[in-house]
Amino acid sequence: MTMHPILAALRKHKAGVVLIALQIALTLAIVCNAVFIIGQRIERVNRPTGLDESNLMLVSQQWVGAPSGDDAASVEKLDSLQLTDLVALRAMPGVASVAPINSLPLLNSSWNGAVDHKPGDTNQGSFHGTRTTYYFSDDQALSTLGLRLVAGRNFTAADVGHQGFRDNSEPSVVILTKALADKLFPKGDALGKVIYLNGSTKPTTVVGMVERMQVPGTGTWTNSFVWNATLVPTRLDANFSRYAIRAKPGQLDAVMRAVTPVLYKVNPMRVLDDDSVRSFAQIRDKAYQADRGMAILMGVVALILLCVTAAGIVGLTSFWVGQRHRQIGVRRALGARKIDILHYFQIENLLIAGTGVVIGVLLALSLNMWLMSHYEMTRIPVLYVLTGVLAMLAIGQAAVFVPARRASNVPPVVATRAV
Repeated sequence: MTMHPILAALRKHKAGVVLIALQIALTLAIVCNAVFIIGQRIERVNRPTGLDESNLMLVSQQWVGAPSGDDAASVEKLDSLQLTDLVALRAMPGVASVAPINSLPLLNSSWNGAVDHKPGDTNQGSFHGTRTTYYFSDDQALSTLGLRLVAGRNFTAADVGHQGFRDNSEPSVVILTKALADKLFPKGDALGKVIYLNGSTKPTTVVGMVERMQVPGTGTWTNSFVWNATLVPTRLDANFSRYAIRAKPGQLDAVMRAVTPVLYKVNPMRVLDDDSVRSFAQIRDKAYQADRGMAILMGVVALILLCVTAAGIVGLTSFWVGQRHRQIGVRRALGARKIDILHYFQIENLLIAGTGVVIGVLLALSLNMWLMSHYEMTRIPVLYVLTGVLAMLAIGQAAVFVPARRASNVPPVVATRAV
């Protein structure tokens, strides 16, 4: 089969060819980037936090009438209230361990700062360093959260202190995530080294490293330090508190139902609403609700575009088949086989789709660059674009097959008499 008849036919139908090619190009550009966005969202939703998420829950509550100042008497009173809660919670049936905590991964409530090898400037706010999120807890944090210690030791009861919520004093020891430790000490010798928190001049010693712990934020702004967590052996004393609770296997639901009455029995002067007691599964579900919604939306848009493009190819090819009954009949009468007619329309579609995907690749890369500059997207991998090209060509061939097969089945006599 020569290309001349196909090219001549396409030149006679320039408008249809241009419209289908542009439709394929736009579909390829949008679908490639949509699928890339979906892939990023799915990867983010499924990434591990570093915690043992099963049987883990969080209680958030606020005191009523408790002191709110930062003086020593207020801080001691708040710490006493918190310690009383911890004793009651740890004594509950079905509870394995409890730790006070200022936040958890995926909670979108964080205390951020920076760590460095050297002390900071005495001018407040002038420090620089590696960005990190601080988790304030006690010596039961690792067992409660299910963190895996890969080097060094856990906190001891002697390490744990307490301070007011607005107190900027720095601890003497900390535990870092391995990702943060490797950034600070690329040789892998962070254990026992001294660091400085938030531009402080007080040295802090690294006594342990955990394998992984995600920061609380889930936005793209956290991508640069998503695993840079620092555990601080300190109970924060404020007019609100959070408690991470690990239930014994199979006891999570029972503990979640019982925890509110227990806390009210200890001290009724507090606020616990419907959102105060949550399992970590509920925290994860809420944190990634927008990502799942975006993935579903992008998937629906991509599917609609593919269906519209396929329908356009089918419609245009069917229209051309109807217009070319005479030419088809002549070719069949001259000895063209059914397979020749089928191949004719398939090659014709392949030329149109090929032109469309070349333009579509350029549009896809341009759209990705625009998204990178406006929405902190990363560069789309070549594999996504190549997969999109092959998918569009395959869809084009599948869409043209039915009308092309119908054309190949037209008898030569019927086709010539129909004109």
